[in-house]
Amino acid sequence: MEYRELGDTGLQVSLLCLGTMTWGQQNTEAEAHEQLDHAIDAGINFIDTAELYPIPPRAETQGSTERIIGDWLKQRPDRDKLILATKVAGPGQDWVRHIRGGPRLNRDHIHRAIDDSLRRLQTDYIDLYQVHWPARQTNFFGQLGYQPQDDEQAEPIEETLTALAEAVQAGKIRHIGISNETPWGLMRYLRLAEQHGLPRIVSIQNPYSLLNRGFEIGLAEMAWREKTGLLAYSPLAFGVLSGKYLHGARPPGARLTLFPDYQRYSNDPGVAATLEYVKLARRSGLNPAQMALAFVNSRPFLTSAIIGATTLTQLKTNIGSTELKLDAAVLDEIEAIHQRYSNPCP
Repeated sequence: MEYRELGDTGLQVSLLCLGTMTWGQQNTEAEAHEQLDHAIDAGINFIDTAELYPIPPRAETQGSTERIIGDWLKQRPDRDKLILATKVAGPGQDWVRHIRGGPRLNRDHIHRAIDDSLRRLQTDYIDLYQVHWPARQTNFFGQLGYQPQDDEQAEPIEETLTALAEAVQAGKIRHIGISNETPWGLMRYLRLAEQHGLPRIVSIQNPYSLLNRGFEIGLAEMAWREKTGLLAYSPLAFGVLSGKYLHGARPPGARLTLFPDYQRYSNDPGVAATLEYVKLARRSGLNPAQMALAFVNSRPFLTSAIIGATTLTQLKTNIGSTELKLDAAVLDEIEAIHQRYSNPCP
């Protein structure tokens, strides 16, 4: 397993991070613990979750994923060797944190969210605490064009960052990151940290895959130069890049079979591009999922790719991508496909 530094923190995190958003929905607690044990044995030391999980979000299950991790974590003597990341939800689901019309990204909400996560995770500190999505109106979660809107009710980033700084000072969190952010948002966090002596952002968790390379356009240079490396989520595009959904297939128990509304990576251009990538992989004697992950793993602005699985077999296949180095010919063909289908699934 390869390890990369998380920002300039000195923490070395595994090239693959174990994603957890199916635990408590598609996966039982026993299955989740089996995945955790296998991942740690394989050299993964980085675990990512969120107060909102599992997905799809529901009031009845919210927080279950953190509780499942907490039950596993309390049995282990090596908490200090693990890098645990979670996230605070932004505005949206009103049933998250029933205080002041939550959820919000103000001081009260952030401190309540951190305390709730610490309790569910059964730990004294969180290594990386991330803002799950912005409070302001902007283009994220697949929105392309930016449409200015009145967002006077949104908490200023300075208030959010100051609240996070208080938690760092209290020892509840070690480092902070952002997620589903834009170049302006990252720049604003960095500027405020410099101006006011507040903690610096050390990572940005955004979507990145063969079907969505939008991160390269405005954020990759910032991630590289500012040491705010990418934590790539959906590197397999909801499993689409494995090829298992091609030709209308819907395998039993698969995410798109159970939750057909999750169509972010299943539009016509996305399906056409996926078919080309799968053909390339098979023509090259590669597993399509491993080829897709190996491409993401090879990016210099990447800190870690977040892999999720509903079966142990899938997890083993995904971890195997760390042994794969794509040769120049395959990389050239990937770029040729990318030119024909440029970011079909934003």
